[in-house]
Amino acid sequence: VASAQGGMDREEVLHLTQAMTESGESLDWGEDIVVDKHCIGGIPGNRTTMIIVPIVTAHGLLMPKTSSRAITSPAGTADTMSVLSEVNLLPEKMHEVVNKTDACLAWGGRANLAPADDILISVERPLGIDSEGQMLASILSKKLAAGATHLLIDIPVGPTAKVRHMRQAQHLRKLFEFVGDQLNIHLEVVITDGRQPVGRGIGPVLEARDVMQVLQNEPLAPDDLRQKALRLAGRVLEFDPDVRGGQGYAIARDILDSGRALQKMNAIIEEQGVQQKNYILGKLTHDVCAASAGVVTAIDNLQMARIASFAGAPMDKGAGVELLKKQGDRVNKGEVLYRIYAEFLADFNFARNLCRRDNGYSLGKLEDIPKAFVEF
Repeated sequence: VASAQGGMDREEVLHLTQAMTESGESLDWGEDIVVDKHCIGGIPGNRTTMIIVPIVTAHGLLMPKTSSRAITSPAGTADTMSVLSEVNLLPEKMHEVVNKTDACLAWGGRANLAPADDILISVERPLGIDSEGQMLASILSKKLAAGATHLLIDIPVGPTAKVRHMRQAQHLRKLFEFVGDQLNIHLEVVITDGRQPVGRGIGPVLEARDVMQVLQNEPLAPDDLRQKALRLAGRVLEFDPDVRGGQGYAIARDILDSGRALQKMNAIIEEQGVQQKNYILGKLTHDVCAASAGVVTAIDNLQMARIASFAGAPMDKGAGVELLKKQGDRVNKGEVLYRIYAEFLADFNFARNLCRRDNGYSLGKLEDIPKAFVEF
């Protein structure tokens, strides 16, 4: 509570990160370059990691990815990956998978990496505390313990994102760079568009479907998810000394278009263990329609995440929200904006009542859409 109210200076954040890293095991992969990527969160449907890992490892870099389950969001990377494969890997199994595929997409909870972080999160969650210094120490301690040498941090900025102003993003970037530099990890920060959810699905099954559509190069795959994943993958590829700055995006696109990323993802799923349970979308559905005609000017990230959580995500893998209209789309009165999926009637009614109070969408004119002050 004290560190959340008063904040921590950069030296305190540095020492907290070091202490948390040393509180558990550390993985050593025996490679000069071990890459990783992390988004600070707050954007529903932002499942770029599951596309970046197969692209980067198909190129030949090592990317053992340990991810968390959702803390307050409708799905974490581990929740979504668990729709496709086993994610509860012990350290020995994780090493086995990485030795065969150069990658893994596993839940970090079994590896005893920075366990002090898990204890602190268990205190923060019920108190609703998410302080800047704590978040930074949490992210970096986990990455250092996981053996990363090169790290890309994604900070989305938008009116309803975790970071709402460019000056706050720049301050966070400097703090990340200072701590990363002191702890000898090569770290780069990118500031991305956080004005609305990424992709169409919010919730494990829906997000897994989005990811597989992108990897399979399906014409109906969500283009915003594809483009963001390619740009981030391109930046990670540029950690390779053989890749010149600016070339990463084209290499990433070629790997995805050729089907090599899909092939790699299938190999990772196979090695981790194919998910035996067939998760399907919730059987209870409700369409939320536009009250008037206009252009979608804003989608509230927080509200959409809450609606998906009320519907039962991530505990019920098939629960969540499918976005049928995104920012900039024209809609007619009565046209469907999004669809809610739920497994249980109580959750279904909670979600419906919540979106009746505030459906999370703003309609207006094209010129009302807020500008994005971001790097891509």
